Amino acid sequence: MEKIKVIDLFAGLGGIRLGFEQACTDAGISMECVFTSEIKPSAIKALNKNFGEGHSSSDITRVNVEDIPSFDFLLAGFPCQPFSYAGSQKGFADTRGTLFFDIERILEHHKPKGFVLENVEGLVSHDLDKGQKIGKTLLTIIQKLEELDYYVTWKVLDSSKFGVPQKRKRVYIVGHQRQEVSLNEFIVHESKPADFLESGIEIEKSLITDRLLEIFEPEELFGKKIKDKRGGKDNIHSWELGLKGDVTERESKLLKRILTERRKKHWALDWGIVWMDGMPLTLKQIKTFLDYPELSNDLKRLTKLGYLRFEHPKQRVEIKSGLNTYYKREYDRTKPKGYNIVTGKLSFPINEILHPERPVRTLVASDMSRIYVYDRDSKGLRKLTRHESLRLSGYPKSYDPNFEIKDAEFYDLIGNTVCVPVIKSIVERILMV
Repeated sequence: MEKIKVIDLFAGLGGIRLGFEQACTDAGISMECVFTSEIKPSAIKALNKNFGEGHSSSDITRVNVEDIPSFDFLLAGFPCQPFSYAGSQKGFADTRGTLFFDIERILEHHKPKGFVLENVEGLVSHDLDKGQKIGKTLLTIIQKLEELDYYVTWKVLDSSKFGVPQKRKRVYIVGHQRQEVSLNEFIVHESKPADFLESGIEIEKSLITDRLLEIFEPEELFGKKIKDKRGGKDNIHSWELGLKGDVTERESKLLKRILTERRKKHWALDWGIVWMDGMPLTLKQIKTFLDYPELSNDLKRLTKLGYLRFEHPKQRVEIKSGLNTYYKREYDRTKPKGYNIVTGKLSFPINEILHPERPVRTLVASDMSRIYVYDRDSKGLRKLTRHESLRLSGYPKSYDPNFEIKDAEFYDLIGNTVCVPVIKSIVERILMV
């Protein structure tokens, strides 16, 4: 049987390797991973648990290329920090100081048949010049790979089109020595979270879960977000649940109006500041769209409860650091104070209740512990299990999540993983070449 040897860099949970192996198995080809590199102790535990390999390097930047066994394909879900030399005397085209440089030096030395790289969608627009379709960072990466004599293709792909019930867009960069590998016109496969959710799991009992199920039917909660940053029919706000104290119908109407009005650009002109999405509004400004005798008292009471904040508006301030310029927001204390919604999606223990029939949005580490599901058998709300989290990223049932790490560490790995079926589909194209 033909054998393909790969190396797996920035391996995480091993999703790229797993997708590559699945494609090879279906094609009757044997695959062997001859070198793995990962720096996170939690990821190393996951790799050792599921792949049983003990050759994980702690730091790819310190690995000598001569010490890496010969291989056919390089796999890497590489982190993309800004190129450290961008804007300095070295010029943007120098990739030294970035982790992509380690991929570059390994490819240059070993000259394998090809590679599969994965990164966040934002790589496409990083350091983008006006009028251009892709930024300098991605252009530089492609140029460097082509200089190593590879045919290079890239595309942003959405995992929800590959049988994964998660809208996770990532950029995939594929190279081959022989010819281009097409990343167009994949057959669309769709699924829904209900296909992968477990049942009969222990539910959570808390003030917020009790209030949600007291006020709403379970089906009314599907796909809802619990946050005060936005309005709309898919949002449930803290005051609707009385989390900081009960409000009257009139006060609820006032909060909803402030929530939407604070985002309108004409208030920035009124303030004399650069517009930002969500500005405080003075009593005088509020009276222009909602006025009644008790308005001032209602605003003060809602501020005392914690639904509103009485604060100065923020002005955009230019900060220069060496040759670089960036902007930040600071309170402009020369302006009067106004009333603003107390926002922050992480302010509540539940951020979103998963809709069983619709793909979930991109799973990120900071949100994972705040995504809840309604368990029909247990008749209550609970967090996603580790098995469910893996399945929502396309990992097979055989992948064992029971390695000894904290839940926060596990969620971090899930938030940064690839979706396995996307990799499998890409590798099927590579094997055709």
